Amino acid sequence: MSSPFAAIDFGTSNSGIALPDPGQPVSGGVRLVPLEGRHPTMPTAVFYRADTPASQPEPERLYGRAAMAAYIDGVDGRLMRSMKSILGSSLLDQSTDVGGGRAVRYRDVVVGYLRHLKRLAEAELRTQGNEAELTRVVLGRPVFFVDDDPVRDAQAQATLEAAARQVGFDEVLFQYEPIAAALDFEAGVQTEQLVLVADIGGGTSDFSLVRVGPERVRKGRSRPDRRDDILANHGVHLAGTDFDRHVELAAILPLLGYRARRPPRRGEAAADAPEVPSTVYFDLASWHLINTVYAPQRVAELRRMKDWYADLRHHTRLMATLDERLGHALAAAAEAAKIEVAQHGSAHIDLGLLERGLSCELAEAQAAAAIETDLERIVQAASETARRAGVAPAAVDALYFTGGSTGLAALVDRIAAGFPAARQVRGDRFASVAQGLGLHARAVFGG
Repeated sequence: MSSPFAAIDFGTSNSGIALPDPGQPVSGGVRLVPLEGRHPTMPTAVFYRADTPASQPEPERLYGRAAMAAYIDGVDGRLMRSMKSILGSSLLDQSTDVGGGRAVRYRDVVVGYLRHLKRLAEAELRTQGNEAELTRVVLGRPVFFVDDDPVRDAQAQATLEAAARQVGFDEVLFQYEPIAAALDFEAGVQTEQLVLVADIGGGTSDFSLVRVGPERVRKGRSRPDRRDDILANHGVHLAGTDFDRHVELAAILPLLGYRARRPPRRGEAAADAPEVPSTVYFDLASWHLINTVYAPQRVAELRRMKDWYADLRHHTRLMATLDERLGHALAAAAEAAKIEVAQHGSAHIDLGLLERGLSCELAEAQAAAAIETDLERIVQAASETARRAGVAPAAVDALYFTGGSTGLAALVDRIAAGFPAARQVRGDRFASVAQGLGLHARAVFGG
């Protein structure tokens, strides 16, 4: 009997795992692993506890929802999210402080998270009476880890492969995440169709134009890579976390001095005074850079900049954010506001954790304006995919939306407007890629 295999969707915001299950023919013989309770996905998050006893060689780690809860509850430690976004970057081999006098390399954060996913999958196998170790895996990857830089993009995949091998996977294959989503979509179609898969998650917006249908499924058993069915791939390194950053810069960080003016010099109009430096605000709005602003030397430098602020309340709030390490909480508030606006048209952002009674409002028009540039680039990427395939937009039969950011109606509507004849199909925003990767793994590994 061949060894079992896994398929892992290592996402920017959420991750999922699929395993073979011959007893579920309706789902293609694969099933999703319940990662936390009955949830088929878990946040791609790690929390390092600062109070880990010094006698332990490594800091205690919490994962997923437990990691997020520890951070929200104020446990002393370091939360790491958006780990996928550092693949291919120079940060990988740098170390970062996680509290308690300890530091870890960013590369090891990725390895530790993959090891945790592998252990969860193997624990699920044991509940089925299978004690085998998982040594074969299909990993999802975006069309581009890094835009317009083939060398760094290849480095990103090589880094992820090396991490997978380090945790015990001997055979490591990759499949594009939007292709995996197309495979999940295909399970429900009865005729051949041309589908544009829009996989818009936390870090990337990927598009693939794919021919799907029952006959292609049958042929795919002898050629599982389905390469001939993929007419075009395209994508941009923009998605939900970028939306969150723009929302935070537009609505929250101006209360901390973003785009505020320095006190005018003698004879200078207030409107002509230069803005305070913005780097700290951009870092506060980027998940993987937030902790860099807490470095003692940087905090001391920003504290000395008090006289640069015409409105001293801005500087006071900025320093409170750094002293109390509220950067991730502000980023989470921006993400929640984005979701609330998408659902209700406006959001009230309570910032009482920073200053009693402090709050701000986010209107739909303001949110749309903040992310307009990114929205347009994503919409253009969808159109570019059809152009590269040599397919007229009117010839596309279906749009298949997956990924957490497809909950943003304005984005979905803008993409759909470019393909007027296509019907819209919504996949599971968080689990369809993992399911499709499982179908691909079953095709290439058998079983």
